[in-house]
Amino acid sequence: MIHILKLFSIFLLIFSANQLVLAQTPIKVEEGFDYRVLPITQPIDAKGKVEVIEFFWYGCPHCYEFEPELKGWIKRQNKDVVFKKVPIAFREELMPHSQLFYALEALGKGDTLNDKVMFAMHRENKRLLNENEIADWVAAQGVDRNVFLAAYRSFAVLSKARAANQLGNAYRIDGVPTVAVQGKYITSPSIAGSRAKAVNIMDFLVNKVRKDGYK
Repeated sequence: MIHILKLFSIFLLIFSANQLVLAQTPIKVEEGFDYRVLPITQPIDAKGKVEVIEFFWYGCPHCYEFEPELKGWIKRQNKDVVFKKVPIAFREELMPHSQLFYALEALGKGDTLNDKVMFAMHRENKRLLNENEIADWVAAQGVDRNVFLAAYRSFAVLSKARAANQLGNAYRIDGVPTVAVQGKYITSPSIAGSRAKAVNIMDFLVNKVRKDGYK
């Protein structure tokens, strides 16, 4: 029995050592496979920092699944990384979701309600595709219905929703979630092959921008 325990202990030590080596082995990153370089570099707002944009859609199941990994990634970033989300509406009937995002942002409710919007859509089967349904849902979260509708219908929110689609076109976004780094590089779980690999590629691209002097 003691002999078996010793063999098992040795096995655990070897397994742990192998896992440590694997964890410390740099991942192989290939341009064109794990990430793409945009043909035209897009202007960024965060000069002297690393700008990271997630293009997403509330109704996208892949965006919902990617959210935990993305949040974990954001939490461990240094102060030189500026992150923002940009909603994309691939069809006109999906524009209400972009308006919802920017209306919540205008009211200072984005941080607290964005996750709840996605939960409602992907776990409670709510479509939230028309103004009344959206306003009723937001009111149920404790936000004044009329105040929300004023923001939702505002010129500023409508303009931001349209501008988000224009930005997506400039970045040649054809699917979500897609992450853009420094106006130059894009990656995603579908491009990289998995959500975990996409997070690793994001780290690689952020470090690449740092090495290049935030250019």
